[in-house]
Amino acid sequence: MTHASNHQGIAVVTGAAGGMGAHIARRLHADGHRVLLTDIDVEAAEVVARVLSSDGSTARATELDVAHRANFVTALEHVEELWGTPTIVVNNAAITKTADLMTLGEDEFTAVLSTNVNSIFFGCQVFGAAMAREKYGRIVNMASLAGQNGGTGTGAHYAASKGAILTATKIFARQLAADGVTVNAIAPGPHDLPIVKATIPPDKLDAVVAGIPVGRLGSASFIADMVGLLTAENAYFVTGACWDVNGGLYVR
Repeated sequence: MTHASNHQGIAVVTGAAGGMGAHIARRLHADGHRVLLTDIDVEAAEVVARVLSSDGSTARATELDVAHRANFVTALEHVEELWGTPTIVVNNAAITKTADLMTLGEDEFTAVLSTNVNSIFFGCQVFGAAMAREKYGRIVNMASLAGQNGGTGTGAHYAASKGAILTATKIFARQLAADGVTVNAIAPGPHDLPIVKATIPPDKLDAVVAGIPVGRLGSASFIADMVGLLTAENAYFVTGACWDVNGGLYVR
């Protein structure tokens, strides 16, 4: 499904080497956008980019460790030299580690919090400022059901970080609205992705699926469709919102 209202844009997707990020990058590329796939694992991102664009004209990969602001500045300089100011940014990169709530250590807590929250905050700050100068932009932040219901299968540090992402989305939506930049979040529940199967032991996965009201895991391709919708030119009236995709696990 393409969006007729969208001229060719310039998209940046973080955590694009695999999983949800790769689905999103493929979808935006299919919509006619040039896509910069960023990941801490740049070799894996390059594999996806080459499949999308063998000559690198419409898809490239670059390294981006989202834990630090300076790396976003470097990534912005890279995409501006390559194609220009991005029109679409999808802040997808995050780390997930299960941990026991009452024995979770400070270092482990800080690593997950700083990576996941910095990823969204400085992605919105650095790319958002560049978009605001151009008076146009679409930012989508990947939140999570865990940040809404306190988390079940994931660690408390992950759930806390995803809650912060929802708040940061509202803050930047208000800040950037007058400059033609929208900022929205998507909060997926458990989806049919390798990371879900790696995080949830096989003997517990059936129970997780049985606990989902619709009775099955979510489809990453639908999330990618949703990103396509939120980043369309005619999506200017949606900002500061969180779109829930959780199979009925959390309703509000």
